Amino acid sequence: MKIQSMKELASEMRAVARGEREAPADAALPSVESAEVLVRLLTPENRKLLSVIRDRKPRSVAELARMAGRAEPNVLRTLSKLETIGLVTMDRVANRRVPVARVSAITVEIDPFAMSDKVAYTAA
Repeated sequence: MKIQSMKELASEMRAVARGEREAPADAALPSVESAEVLVRLLTPENRKLLSVIRDRKPRSVAELARMAGRAEPNVLRTLSKLETIGLVTMDRVANRRVPVARVSAITVEIDPFAMSDKVAYTAA
């Protein structure tokens, strides 16, 4: 996981596309604009969803929605966000999408003096 502003990301991508620099080694990593964005995504409801995925291992999004007591469209929207930042993956099993937790812990290091925060995931 890396923290990078959209402006920095766009600039980096343009430079790579123009051949002015090599793609950075961490280019494939999920990124967020700030540690605050990550923390805002980890609401109590979303943490409950993550724990249901980890502990009960639902076999589909519909089953996850039932287990969590949430509407399926809301669960899909949340899963999309969690997948974008690398907390879950959506595996294909037969014709179903199955959510799988990919992290067991998140460490956030906040620099109170600059926007140079760091985020690290511990794999599940």
